[in-house]
Amino acid sequence: MNIDTKTPSLSPALTLLMAVATGLAVASNYYAQPLLETIAQAFDLSVNQAGFIVTAAQLGYACGLMFLVPLGDMFERRAMIVVMTLLAAGGMLITAMAPTLSLMILGTALTGLFSVVAQILVPLAASMAEPERRGKVIGMIMSGLLLGILLARTVSGALASLGGWRTIYWVASVLMILMALTLWRYLPRYKQDTQLNYPQLLGSIFTLFFHTPMLRTRALVGMFGFANFSILWTSMAFLLASPPFNYSEGVIGLFGLVGAAGAFAATRAGQLADRGKARQTTMAGLILLLLSWLAIGFGQHSLIALIVGIIVLDLAVQGVHITNQSVIYKTMPEARNRLTAGYMTSYFIGGAFGSLISASAYQHAGWNGVAIAGAVTCILNLLIWWNGRKYG
Repeated sequence: MNIDTKTPSLSPALTLLMAVATGLAVASNYYAQPLLETIAQAFDLSVNQAGFIVTAAQLGYACGLMFLVPLGDMFERRAMIVVMTLLAAGGMLITAMAPTLSLMILGTALTGLFSVVAQILVPLAASMAEPERRGKVIGMIMSGLLLGILLARTVSGALASLGGWRTIYWVASVLMILMALTLWRYLPRYKQDTQLNYPQLLGSIFTLFFHTPMLRTRALVGMFGFANFSILWTSMAFLLASPPFNYSEGVIGLFGLVGAAGAFAATRAGQLADRGKARQTTMAGLILLLLSWLAIGFGQHSLIALIVGIIVLDLAVQGVHITNQSVIYKTMPEARNRLTAGYMTSYFIGGAFGSLISASAYQHAGWNGVAIAGAVTCILNLLIWWNGRKYG
């Protein structure tokens, strides 16, 4: 039962606010990516060590998805969202002030842990949306999420050029505090009853995985898809900072705008899922994802090829992701936060996995190694989807 007598309505303005809040929250995990070369120099790190900063954010996020997001099925969501937004801001303040790598990783991990507030906003929007508009609303919210990830690089690089790599963390923490106040003012109070206690909630995630082949298939597809995303973006700063490009942090950050174009173009995927075309959208997205690595592989020699590859990859990853969530949220409305926890935990484990692979591949085999790692991951994903497509 909701706190209100009926489910609160989801206006276009509130949808936009939730999309912005989702993007701002998840962006906090990605400010470091265009700055890795600069941070590595500041702390005297190797490429692999610098890549672990991104991995720490992804692992913190994965822990938050597993242990915090299910609480959305127990507690009043507006208060939970506001508190977690403030705690994520606190993690960024630790990073901004960190004198050592250890403290920076601690701040990064805490920010990742509490920035899963984005994944409480998504099922809340799905619950408030009319069934015939649910895919479209999810597409808008998830576009906000991916735009946040991509534009984080642009803003981060620009601010680093103006005031050093710590500047973005000071600015972003203030923005998160302001967003928390705005959400407290405009989000409706919303709570649904559950007869499960916390251990039972966590256990039910594994039960859902065990008994729901569709969830397993979609989670694995999402996991390997986001691994592809991380494989590209983790090492791209090293490529662009090296000859023949030799770009600054500000210029490297602008490549986030290229990715944003692909992300924005993928918003239609939710509408296609609403029309029963989820399987076709998924297959097309995975094929495009594999083809994108052909262009990305040539990116070390051709800026145009790299840009084309970025656009296609981000379009494909976002399209498949929106389709996955649209399909998942049609089942068990009373368990949407737990479904989100299961799916998105797999998703960001894939991101952490991709970051580790990317940094190692670049250090040992350069950009060719990164491209091969991305292509192999795509092929594995296609095999997973083909094997489980009847469930999705």
